[in-house]
Amino acid sequence: MTEALLEARERTLALVVSLSNENLERVHSPLMSPLAWDLAHIAAYEDLWLVHRYGERPLLHEDLAATYDAFETPRAVRGDIELLGAAEARDYLCETRERTLQVIDERGVGDGQLHEMVLRHEHQHNETMLQTLQLACLREYEPAEPRALPVSPDPSFTGLELVEVPGGRCSIGAPQDGFAYDNERPRHRTDVPGFLIGRTQITNATYLTFVEGGGYERREWWSDEGWAWKEQCDITRPGSWTPDLAGEWRLGQLEPLHPDRPVVHVSWFEADAFARSHGARLPTEIEWEKASSWDQAAGTALPYPWGAEPPVPGRHANLDQRGCGTAPAGAHPEGASPCGCLGMLGDVWEWTASHFDGYDGFVAHPYREYSEVFFGGGYRVLRGGSWATRTRVATPSFRNWDYPQRRQIFAGFRIARDA
Repeated sequence: MTEALLEARERTLALVVSLSNENLERVHSPLMSPLAWDLAHIAAYEDLWLVHRYGERPLLHEDLAATYDAFETPRAVRGDIELLGAAEARDYLCETRERTLQVIDERGVGDGQLHEMVLRHEHQHNETMLQTLQLACLREYEPAEPRALPVSPDPSFTGLELVEVPGGRCSIGAPQDGFAYDNERPRHRTDVPGFLIGRTQITNATYLTFVEGGGYERREWWSDEGWAWKEQCDITRPGSWTPDLAGEWRLGQLEPLHPDRPVVHVSWFEADAFARSHGARLPTEIEWEKASSWDQAAGTALPYPWGAEPPVPGRHANLDQRGCGTAPAGAHPEGASPCGCLGMLGDVWEWTASHFDGYDGFVAHPYREYSEVFFGGGYRVLRGGSWATRTRVATPSFRNWDYPQRRQIFAGFRIARDA
C-alpha cells in the first residue's frame, strides 16, 4: 500500500510539473476548480481520513478544512475565495504525506479499506485535473512520459456493428470481498431480456456523418430537454472538435480528426440523439455491465471483461493516462468481453440510459456524501472508464455519474437495441 500511495503522489505532481504557478492558480473553466485547489484538496482529504480519523491526530490545517471540503466549498466559488498558492499546495501535499507515512509506520494500514479509498480518491482527481487541462487548451502543457497508442487490427469498426447478448439472469455489482464504493453494492441477481449492443464505441467518422447529415438540426431525434439545451448553448458538434469539423483539441494540441477513434466530449443529450437517429438507444447500465463481464457459459461475472487479470494498459485497454487520448476502436482485441464487445474499459466513459440511484439494499459507506446525496438528482450513469482513468479504478461494476448536459468528462457511448 505504501508503494501505491507514493506512486500516486508522484503521478499527481508529474501531471502539473510543466505548468506555471499562474496556470495552476487560475480558473480555466467555470465548470472546474483551479488546479491548485485540486492539489490542496487531495492533501486535505488524505489528512482527514488517514491521519486524523485513522491515525487519531489533529488535522494539519484545521483552518483550511472547510475551504478544501468539496461540499463546503463548491466549484462555483473556488475561484472567488482565498486559496493556497501552487507552492503552498505542494507543501501541503508533502507535509500530509510525511504524516501519513508516520501513522503507517506506527499502526500499519489495518484492513486497508480507508487507505484504498484515499488512494483511489487521488487517482480520480488526477482524471478531474486532466479534464481541466483539456478545457484549458494550454499549449505550454507537456504530458509526463506519454505512451504511443496502438493501431487497430481492424480499422473498419464504426460503432454500428452490434453483438447479441442473450437474455437471462446475471449478477450485477461488486463482490463482497475487496474494495468497492457503496453505490456498487449490494451485489444482486437480476433478469435481463436479450439485447444487442455495439461491439465498439461510436467512432469519430460515424459521428461526423451524423453531424454533416443534419444531426443537430433534426428536431425529431432530440428529447425536449436535449433540444432546449442544444439551442440555448448553440451546440453544433462535440466539445473538442474545431468548427470546420476537421480537427480536435487534445490536451492543448490541435490534431486532425482521427476517423477511427471513439468520439469523445459529447453529452448524454448528444449520445441519445445519435442513437435515436439510428433507430437505437443507449444501453441501460445493467445491460452494459452484463455485456462487459457476464460469462454466459460459466454463469458467472468476470472481474474484468477479459477474465481475472487486472488491466495491462496497452494490452487489454487504453487506461492509465499515458496515452493522452483515445486509441482507435478495436485496438485492444485481447480486452474483449465474453460476448465479443471491445473497449468496455478505457478510452472513453460510456453514457448509459440509466439515472443514478442506489441499488435495493444500498447502505451509505463510509460517508453519505460519496453517493447518496446525488441519488435522484437528474444524473445519468457512465460506465467503463476513459484513457485518463487509472487502472485501479476501472472495473466493470464502477459507476460514474454526471449531468446529461456535461461534456468536460472524457465521455463517448455505444448504442443498443432490443433483441
